[in-house]
Amino acid sequence: MSLPDWARAYGEPLFAGQIRARPDEFVVHEVLDFDFSGDGEHDYLWIEKTGANTEWVARQLARQADVPARDVGYAGLKDRHAVTRQWFSVPRWNAPDWGQLDVEGVTLLEKQRHGKKLRRGAHRQNRFSIVVRGEIPDARSLEERLQHIATSGVPNYFGEQRFGRGGSNIELANAWASGKRLPRHKRSIAISTARSFLFNRILDARVRKSSWNRILPGDTVNLDGTGSVFSVEEVDAETERRCAELDIHPAGLLCGDGAEHPGLLADCDHWLTALTKARVQAAHRSLRLRVIDLEWSVSDTRLELRFALGRGAFATSVLREIVST
Repeated sequence: MSLPDWARAYGEPLFAGQIRARPDEFVVHEVLDFDFSGDGEHDYLWIEKTGANTEWVARQLARQADVPARDVGYAGLKDRHAVTRQWFSVPRWNAPDWGQLDVEGVTLLEKQRHGKKLRRGAHRQNRFSIVVRGEIPDARSLEERLQHIATSGVPNYFGEQRFGRGGSNIELANAWASGKRLPRHKRSIAISTARSFLFNRILDARVRKSSWNRILPGDTVNLDGTGSVFSVEEVDAETERRCAELDIHPAGLLCGDGAEHPGLLADCDHWLTALTKARVQAAHRSLRLRVIDLEWSVSDTRLELRFALGRGAFATSVLREIVST
């Protein structure tokens, strides 16, 4: 199933390019949101992986430590076709010898100890270094757009990888909503896919109305860099100032039980009904994504980008505002 071409904030891409021509041209570096205790029952492993997905690496670490895979922790899933550096926590119950770790595409860079398992979403941000290769016809226009993105952010779409190769996860979500019993991990993917697709549709409508980066009366508002949200009944000068400074953002609905869903989702009633039946609690997500510390270098055939994004954000949501990949 092909995905919709969600509306862009800054117009059509400025050039066609290739990403991930080599794994080391798409580098992701995870930054945690806490300090290590230095003791406790978990080894924290700073892993560099190439051409390997996060869940597969977690299983290899579990095998090395002789523990169940479910007891290995990580903060988030990272790209497979990239060089990524991220933390994993592994119980020390069997005193694993990490000096003997020998897994293709995996390098242990550092080891720490901590008292608690690493939980999903426990990182503060991911830092990216990305090379895009392609003919760049107008470097000045490209630099102008990058400057806009640096100061104003981009729509906070869920990236195409959330929906699986060729949108395959959408079929999984449809099967789940139709009552098919799925293994736990596939059920989780189905729920996440449905909520992400519905959120993208809500965001798409706001982008088309040029209100994705403005707070409207009655909006739910997200405090930048946090999960904190609050309602705004009236928009005053202080609210507009904070929004312009990217301190707060309008937030869109992550559909679930206990929420009134927008009319534009009416043709997705099967998903909405299933989410309510499964008691998936509604939540909110920022409609706007702040692109942190954006830097770039441009030549005739190469664009190099360096930036950071908060947890849950997708680098492809930045790229789609610049280049068709």
